Amino acid sequence: MHLLSPRSLLGLLTLSAGFAAEPVAPPKPISEGDANREWLMSLPAAPKPELTRHGLAAEELRRWKVRGANQGVAVDAKYFYGVGNHVVGKYEKTTGNRVAEWVGPRGGATIHLNGGLIQDGLLVLAHSNFPQLPMASSLEYFDPATVQPVKTQGLGIRLGSLTWAEKKDGFWWACFANYNDQGTTPGFDNRWTYLGKFDEHWQMVESWIFPPQIVAAWGKSASSGGSWGDDGLLYVTGHDEKELYVLRLPKMGVALEYVTTMAVPFEGQSWAWDRGEKRVIYGITRKSGEVVAARIPELPAALLRR
Repeated sequence: MHLLSPRSLLGLLTLSAGFAAEPVAPPKPISEGDANREWLMSLPAAPKPELTRHGLAAEELRRWKVRGANQGVAVDAKYFYGVGNHVVGKYEKTTGNRVAEWVGPRGGATIHLNGGLIQDGLLVLAHSNFPQLPMASSLEYFDPATVQPVKTQGLGIRLGSLTWAEKKDGFWWACFANYNDQGTTPGFDNRWTYLGKFDEHWQMVESWIFPPQIVAAWGKSASSGGSWGDDGLLYVTGHDEKELYVLRLPKMGVALEYVTTMAVPFEGQSWAWDRGEKRVIYGITRKSGEVVAARIPELPAALLRR
């Protein structure tokens, strides 16, 4: 047996005594602030803002070649109206034949005509000076019988270019668009695009920004078309994608509430409901120079509930 020398034994005893004598630090108490932060981090997080589709797609009904209508379209009981920056054409819905047309001069008063609808017996078109600065907008009114301009309403300089507007429940609902590439006040981008609710004098009563997943889907552009549906939801398009985004006013917060996305057979731009037919909309496709009519599906009951 190997025995430790007295000196080695003394060293081990000294070392053991040193370990035993070292005090053990008590656990550090958690501050009230740390405890609150831990509790907050344990709460459920909101879903990541992403586009959802639910398998909803429009059914194309018919399409027609039109002249100069590269911005939008309006619809009434018998006709549709193809809209370009300097052109408004009136076409029969049954045949697609052009029956009247207004053509303004290039470099004239109209710079960027956009969304249109029949409102109080007149054809009302959103107009802006895009891509000029400062950003300014107006409403341009046409007689739908003759397709001739009858009056204008100047909205002046605002943050954003007016792309669509609709009067509903005694208020104007209008989108003022900002962009990432051109025609926007320096220091701003398409995140600053907003839906405003305005009184008869165009004083803003309320406003909302768009959900981040829709802003991302716009790319460099913004919302080119929008209108309220008969289900109380807001339907909007971007500029380039074959998508119709469904939104509602929020119960809380500053952004519109995202509901779902539908596939449609036209690329963004401005569009219009055919209020005489169930769930039928008219849009344009710039690539082929056509107006397209399509029927969009009803939303499932689960999406209509909040």
